[in-house]
Amino acid sequence: QVQLVESGGGSVQVGGSLRLSCVASGYTYSRYFLAWFRQAPGKEREGVAAISTGGSYIYYADSVEGRFTISRDNPKKTLYLEMNILKPEDTAMYYCAAAADWVYGGNWHLPSQYNYWGQGTQVTVSS
Repeated sequence: QVQLVESGGGSVQVGGSLRLSCVASGYTYSRYFLAWFRQAPGKEREGVAAISTGGSYIYYADSVEGRFTISRDNPKKTLYLEMNILKPEDTAMYYCAAAADWVYGGNWHLPSQYNYWGQGTQVTVSS
């Protein structure tokens, strides 16, 4: 059974930084397409960033491009999201997700593409 566990969330001020981690267990980690999503109260879950199995393909939402960096360490079975220059609109619950099949670039932001989800870690940015 696949398990994903996020950590690293917290409360920061505008302009601050956080690094989220997502540790996986129970499957061949390197074969999975991975992503970070977020969901704010009253809003739909949205894709933040995604990374292919070997890290060759990386995608970002326009709203975080240039501020966030996604990376993965396959031997450690860990996915990261480095978040800089945080804004109040970044406040949300952040989830990592794993897809067992290849995700085409145009679909990376669709929650339906992913088979497994973590429980989430809260990020709050205050001014």
